[in-house]
Amino acid sequence: MAVAALLPQRPTSLEIGMEGETFLWLIRHAPVDGVAGTIHAQDAPADLGDRAQLEALRQRLPWDSASYASPSRRTVETARALGLEPELMGNFSEQDFGDWTGRRHDELAAMGGEVYAQFWSDPAHLRPPGGESFEDQVARVRLGLSRIGAGSATLVVHSGTIRAALCIALDLAPQAALRFVIDPLSLTRIDRLATGWRVVSVNQRVV
Repeated sequence: MAVAALLPQRPTSLEIGMEGETFLWLIRHAPVDGVAGTIHAQDAPADLGDRAQLEALRQRLPWDSASYASPSRRTVETARALGLEPELMGNFSEQDFGDWTGRRHDELAAMGGEVYAQFWSDPAHLRPPGGESFEDQVARVRLGLSRIGAGSATLVVHSGTIRAALCIALDLAPQAALRFVIDPLSLTRIDRLATGWRVVSVNQRVV
């Protein structure tokens, strides 16, 4: 899906605390090499088998951009497969699912009872036990974006991180941003301009 629209809302003073414009290239990490349906921990590795897609992405990235990744193994491995040596920023980590991290959704649905069911009734605002809500994630991603200066920047991050960035750029309610589909090794492009945020493309498969 590609979008070309200059949106009317303006970045906050925190977000625009540098001169110039910022062009963000947001890449979701490669698929996780692990059991499907699991809430993966930070040390879950990436499956880097799709070399053609990695090379297509690498050729699309701005050669002179700064690069960032979350501290998770799968984002760092993906970034390095793209030829990047990213600065690691904890603000860009995936949503923290607390006590549920490392467990499968079907197991949690069977054993988690009312707490698990209640969380999914409002995942934008409710927190898993010991974890954070998507709304919490949006707040820390906002802080992370405010620390990126002018120019081009490539971020190798997570689906939740990219949804959070879109939530900020589009001035969405958190529950609305959760509707975006963000596939592994997809490219999302947003720009932070003096006049407002611009969304260029979302979940683009680069070939």
